[in-house]
Amino acid sequence: MTNIPSLEHAVAAVLQRVEATAAESATGFPVHADPATGDWVRSADGFWTGGFWAGLLWLAGEATGESRHRVQAVAWANRLRARADSDTALRGFLFWYGAAIGDVLAGDARAREIALVGARGLARSYHSAARLIPLGNAFGESTEVAQLETNIDGVPGGAPLLMWAHHRGGDRSLEAIARAHVARAVELFVRADGSVCQAASIAPETGEVLRRYTQKGLHDGSTWARAQAWAMLGFTQAARSVDEFGEAALRVSDWWVDHLPECGVAPWDFDDSRTTRPVLDTSATAIAAAALLKLAALAPGRAERYRAAALAMTQALLSRHLTPVSPEDPRPCGMLLDGCYDRRTGRAPQHELVWGDYFFFEALLALTGRLDPIAL
Repeated sequence: MTNIPSLEHAVAAVLQRVEATAAESATGFPVHADPATGDWVRSADGFWTGGFWAGLLWLAGEATGESRHRVQAVAWANRLRARADSDTALRGFLFWYGAAIGDVLAGDARAREIALVGARGLARSYHSAARLIPLGNAFGESTEVAQLETNIDGVPGGAPLLMWAHHRGGDRSLEAIARAHVARAVELFVRADGSVCQAASIAPETGEVLRRYTQKGLHDGSTWARAQAWAMLGFTQAARSVDEFGEAALRVSDWWVDHLPECGVAPWDFDDSRTTRPVLDTSATAIAAAALLKLAALAPGRAERYRAAALAMTQALLSRHLTPVSPEDPRPCGMLLDGCYDRRTGRAPQHELVWGDYFFFEALLALTGRLDPIAL
């Protein structure tokens, strides 16, 4: 797979986009970009997405071997340090992708120290009665968020961060918290058929499930594509350290492969796929592709199926959704278009999303042999 021209072209295009974004004078973390111009909407404190920007720079350093990308990544990761005690389970995204992967890929001591601070802060939010890390009040995404709301989004990033920190820092309680958090997520969010429900409300005194619902999907019984993809990624990341989570990773991943439309790109919600022209979500598709490449390394019996699906999805993304989409396209090179942030509120429903860029780049580097997918 290492000499597929279209994949190599896409790697170069994404690198160009990363370098152009890094060269801009703006100081905030990129979140989503205008699909007509490529101009980024940014967050001063990193929101829940800032780790993916630093992560793109870590991947750029891995792809090119150039230290300047790693220097930039450390600088952005250091800005996330202030978020270590933010009341949100999504600190896993901030500190795993923003800092810990800098230790994994480059052995960077500064990134390691930042990531350990973030991991310890995340662990302090663990709720023993609920057996999970609550979504928290700093999430800032939904009026429904309360202290003991939880969602599948808090598993990817969070689980590998805590397991990595256990091995790096020697605190066995971090791995125990990660195990409990992932096990509770499997219990709460994976339906009998392998599809995934995004969110749940928990009684704080008893840990009783009050309701299961969606924050961003079509309706409470639907399968929001990014929820399915986050589950694929999070359970696979957990299964690297704990074999018992492999079965859940296989179930949710098989559901995805079985339900992906022929175009190779997921609709924003799988229950919206019956419409004539459903809104797509390239970011969910990129997450799923990266997850399948990891799971292929853990499940030899299904490796061919998962690698083939990941390659098909990645090629669909680069052939139809990566700028330039035509010789006359004036937009910046390397934008992954048609990511759906929040269809329900209308926030960036067909845009370039920084996490979509990150996972697309990760999948590309894995497929071209530049990255061991199971490392992350």
